[in-house]
Amino acid sequence: MTVREFVKDRIFLLMLHLCCMLLLAGFLHATGYSAEYTFLILICWALIAIVSLGFSCYRKRKYFRQMEKLLLRVDQRYLLGELMPEPVSLEDSIYRDMIRVSNKSAIEKIRGIEEEKREYREFIEGWVHEIKAPLTGISLICENHRGEETRRIAALNQRMEALVELVLYYARSDEVYKDYMIRKVSLQEVVSGVLARNKYDLIQNQVTAEVRCEEFVYTDEKWISFILSQLVINSVKYRKENGACIRFYTEKQDRSVCLVTEDNGIGIKGEELSRIFEKGFTGSNGRKKERSTGMGLYLCRVLCGKLGISISAKSKEGEGTQVRLEFPVGDYYAREESEIPNLTNL
Repeated sequence: MTVREFVKDRIFLLMLHLCCMLLLAGFLHATGYSAEYTFLILICWALIAIVSLGFSCYRKRKYFRQMEKLLLRVDQRYLLGELMPEPVSLEDSIYRDMIRVSNKSAIEKIRGIEEEKREYREFIEGWVHEIKAPLTGISLICENHRGEETRRIAALNQRMEALVELVLYYARSDEVYKDYMIRKVSLQEVVSGVLARNKYDLIQNQVTAEVRCEEFVYTDEKWISFILSQLVINSVKYRKENGACIRFYTEKQDRSVCLVTEDNGIGIKGEELSRIFEKGFTGSNGRKKERSTGMGLYLCRVLCGKLGISISAKSKEGEGTQVRLEFPVGDYYAREESEIPNLTNL
């Protein structure tokens, strides 16, 4: 609150003081008071009004500055009503009580929503674990009775498993920190494992894969496998009819390691490229090909953000798409393991 704002807010009171002073001056002049005494009385009145308004402005500014500083320090700003300093006036006290009542209602509503969200997430996680059993059974049956039909069933079953996994990871995306396990990971092994899990889909759609990933990074293997699975699924979904191929390779930089996924698919329109990581965005390709939820790449972006990985994409319509995952490498992790001292021998 500035002085100008305070004066503007009190303009009616100032005009009232001015009018009363003029009326008093007229009355004193009419009753025969000398001009000197009249002027002295008006000066005293003006000084008293200025001091009173100035003190009120000082208290108000001090009070609101305290609240502004408090608001900047508090993460959960809806708790401001409970932390407000002692009011300087009855009006402010009434406002504080009203804000507290409003905030209490909002907090209760938020807690109710969080409880509903928690119960819903627990239900989804339980459902996912329950449905994994029959999906695994279908996969085993297909493995034990190999043939053209069972291969097609296995490919469809693999797609269902990917969709179920998508649901599970979406339900857990807000609480990734509860499932962290950061360790040294071979990107070659991770990519090979992802391709093995999606082999039926790759074989059925005649998509070949090339892997040349020699680097190691520190990350969570399970979460990065999910991200790469979504990239593989998209490459298969938006492939060209003949000669479809996916390439995985790494690029080592000064402070990072980049894992690059390239395909020679139908590509993405230039005007849509900046939106592919948005929640629910399907684009023109998603409408032409198959039903698309627009959640796969969105989840990839969310999980990469949680893991501290940078994700970006390049594409040219009709030529293919390139997605880059950039893993940061700190000074400690950049050193070879042989250079890290053995603390047990110190």
